[in-house]
Amino acid sequence: MRYVFEPPAPVAVPVVGIDQQFPVHRIYCVGRNYADHAREMGSDPDREPPFFFCKPADAVVNVEPGTVGLFAYPPQTKNCHFEFELVAAIGKGGKHIEVEQANEHIYGYALGLDMTRRDLQNEAKKTGRPWDTGKGFDHGAPMGPLHRAIDVGHPVRGAIWLSVNGEQRQRGDIAAMIWSIPETVASLSNFFELQPGDLIFTGTPEGVGAIVPGDLMVGGVEGLGELHVEVV
Repeated sequence: MRYVFEPPAPVAVPVVGIDQQFPVHRIYCVGRNYADHAREMGSDPDREPPFFFCKPADAVVNVEPGTVGLFAYPPQTKNCHFEFELVAAIGKGGKHIEVEQANEHIYGYALGLDMTRRDLQNEAKKTGRPWDTGKGFDHGAPMGPLHRAIDVGHPVRGAIWLSVNGEQRQRGDIAAMIWSIPETVASLSNFFELQPGDLIFTGTPEGVGAIVPGDLMVGGVEGLGELHVEVV
């Protein structure tokens, strides 16, 4: 097939323990999936149906284990926030997936940062406009490598945390998700036919806040190691 220009190489995430890459199809994010974070954002944390937004696949910034990734402070914002999250990776596609079968569709898990231009997001909320400029910007999804579910299982509880310059800023437990990962996968599959390569950022605990160039963010989830990212 001939193209007008050479298409870009696929976006892919390394997989722990094997010499293969996980090609990224789409990035879905779950909004306000921890009650305390919902409260700090001024929302009601009751179990209303989950809602979703997207980031472009090429927003991924791969951070290898034992290295410090670089996050370039984005333009057009004076209030860029971190949101540290557990990421689920879809390995088997489907639509109208039942909660009881959802884990069968998950290939593995990773650590990720849903970076947010909060001032642009807040302005979009006020005016009823889409969140794209606040959430979907270049390099807005730094993440670590994927841990295969066959190696680590399907986590349902465990500490999740993030520090900035050695000061703890976020701390919670993934058991505190309003919607569990299987419930999230099932709900999302009613809106989109999920495909192998989809990533789902599953929400962040309370404590989100602003970063500036020079800051070092270190986040982790129990059993999945840590993610180190410097703001440049």
